[in-house]
Amino acid sequence: MGDENRKILVVGGGISGITAALEAAEAGAEVTIMERNPYLGGRVTQLNQYFPKLCPPTCGLEINFRRIKQNPKISYYTLAEIESLTGSPGNYEATIRILPRYVNDNCTGCGKCSEVCETRIPNPMNFGMDTMPAAYLPHAMAFPFKYVLDPQIVGTDEGKKCADACKYNAIDLDMQPSTIKVNVGSIVWATGWDPYEVEKVDYLGFGKYPDVISSVMFERLSAHNGPTNGKINRLSDGKPVQSIALVQCAGSRDENHLAYCSGICCLASLKHATYLREQNPDSKVYIYYIDIRAMGKYEDFYTKVQADENVVLTKSKIARVSLDKESGQMLVEGEDIGRGEKVKQLVDLVVLAVGMKPGTASLKPSLEMDYDDFGFVTGSGASGIIPAGCVKAPMEVAASLQDSTSAALKAISTAMGR
Repeated sequence: MGDENRKILVVGGGISGITAALEAAEAGAEVTIMERNPYLGGRVTQLNQYFPKLCPPTCGLEINFRRIKQNPKISYYTLAEIESLTGSPGNYEATIRILPRYVNDNCTGCGKCSEVCETRIPNPMNFGMDTMPAAYLPHAMAFPFKYVLDPQIVGTDEGKKCADACKYNAIDLDMQPSTIKVNVGSIVWATGWDPYEVEKVDYLGFGKYPDVISSVMFERLSAHNGPTNGKINRLSDGKPVQSIALVQCAGSRDENHLAYCSGICCLASLKHATYLREQNPDSKVYIYYIDIRAMGKYEDFYTKVQADENVVLTKSKIARVSLDKESGQMLVEGEDIGRGEKVKQLVDLVVLAVGMKPGTASLKPSLEMDYDDFGFVTGSGASGIIPAGCVKAPMEVAASLQDSTSAALKAISTAMGR
């Protein structure tokens, strides 16, 4: 595995990419990870808990970050994107463009730059539900644990003020984009997934009413390091949520939006029901579903939630979400398919379960790979570019880990010319 063309490039530093990289490196391969965000960890870092054990992100990521730091066969680049990709199995050349973070390796994570920064920007970690200083640490367990300066303050007096506040000379306002070339024998494509733009489903009120949010936003709202420090409050007035509507298939299984089922949304809504019920024992939860998918070992979890007398499950396709001006609550309207009756329910908060779009929707390799009509990779990995995780199909974390281990084995085999 010592030859240059027998190295492995992992595109995407989420849980799938990290898993593939670690499995390959611990089997003896040299691995380079590249990630477009300023940190590794991907979507899992934005979760409050994840299946199967309902662990917080630190549970799985912390040990993996330690394994990366301790393994000399792994190198990684953040704020990185593929500029070009040429070659064939066993001999690829990738040109990687690395954007400046305006902070060098002297950074200790002290936060002095952030303390003096007055400019605030939307916080992407929390899906814009709050703001943060333009000199920021992406999140509390960011890896690498280094601050980032937003480009809008570079070249301004505020950028200079941030630099002056750093006694370690870690801020480099002259940092420029750079490119590197990496020669590898195989590539693991693990660009993950993005939540569907539920604002396109205009009758559900997302973007129009602050108390209509997406399922990924609710994960952050429930997290101790989220915008409300884990308190499930209404965004409109900050009051604790007493009742919630969890609307399934918000844009999914709909030919006008996502024609497929993402498979994980049912479990996410069941999990979200437990978030509120555990925090507020008197709360009421209304789940509106087309079908519930909680197969195998998750059947017991579904049964547990279903047995809660304060959780009401209704087979229904919601037709409209609006603001009830008299009560100030959200009005959810639809049809109870089982009873053939109209449904009208007032709640404090509406959470829309959004589907998963493949990361290839915005980023596709320039070489041979096959895609389905929705952008998921259908290739078998017979070429030297091996897809891993949610770039192939919607899947939960545990399934992504298994798939990424398989991708690592294929990548090693391809890099060795087998």
